[in-house]
Amino acid sequence: MSSESKQHPRAEEVWRTYMTIGKLPAFAKPKWYEAKTIRRFVKLFPKDPRCKMCFYPFAGLGGTLARTFLRLEASRLNPNLCNICEKVAQDYPGGAEIELSMLFADVRGSTPLAERMSPAEFSRLIDRFYSATTKALFQKNGLVEKLIGDAVTGFFVPGIAGPNHARLAVEAGEAILKATGHQDPGGPWIPVGVGVHTGIAFVGSVTAEGGANDIAILGDNVNAAARLASVAAPGEIVVSEAARLAAALDSSGMEARHLELKGRKEAVDAWVRRAAG
Repeated sequence: MSSESKQHPRAEEVWRTYMTIGKLPAFAKPKWYEAKTIRRFVKLFPKDPRCKMCFYPFAGLGGTLARTFLRLEASRLNPNLCNICEKVAQDYPGGAEIELSMLFADVRGSTPLAERMSPAEFSRLIDRFYSATTKALFQKNGLVEKLIGDAVTGFFVPGIAGPNHARLAVEAGEAILKATGHQDPGGPWIPVGVGVHTGIAFVGSVTAEGGANDIAILGDNVNAAARLASVAAPGEIVVSEAARLAAALDSSGMEARHLELKGRKEAVDAWVRRAAG
């Protein structure tokens, strides 16, 4: 992140409001085309697919008009939503600490997998993993923070996923295991472990040298989510106690674990859900 990047003086309020209730505060003066009152008319514009929140189309004549005149298009964080988040990052550099749910999905044993394949074959396998994992996140109103190496990081905020963001994160984990074949009799086509955690983290824009903006989640709870994924065996979702409580999950049938996670002084209570065979 650039040392010269500056936070907008009211960025924290903007980010907290948008990420917790899904709209900008009044002082931020949302654009006329973002007003809820016109959404019923926007629904009439051709054609699907369109933003699940504001209904602006991404295809057809409506999509062309939205891109050309409003600079609205599918978000890179979730293509079922428009790019309002990215606009917020550009207009209000900074961020806020909010409660959210985080999901990390890791390929288990990627090094021996890569050793048995050509680089091109391994690339195609990881591409398939990225596609299956992000699709599961998108369907549960999650946002993809990054794809890196053999892992995918997603997060669920109340302003987009709603108050049940923790449960949706767990359901996304289950969908990822199903999509990667962990319920198939012949076994998965790629071994994946998932970690889910709920807690306070920083969500906001980071600026690289040269001025490129990105949206990131940062903080100790993000690291905890990553560590939970790192101890998940293939076909397992390791859910922190905080996430289990937030998701109101019944612990019956789940295995309790008291985990010593690398880089953390205190052990973490967690629960394991396994893909149904």
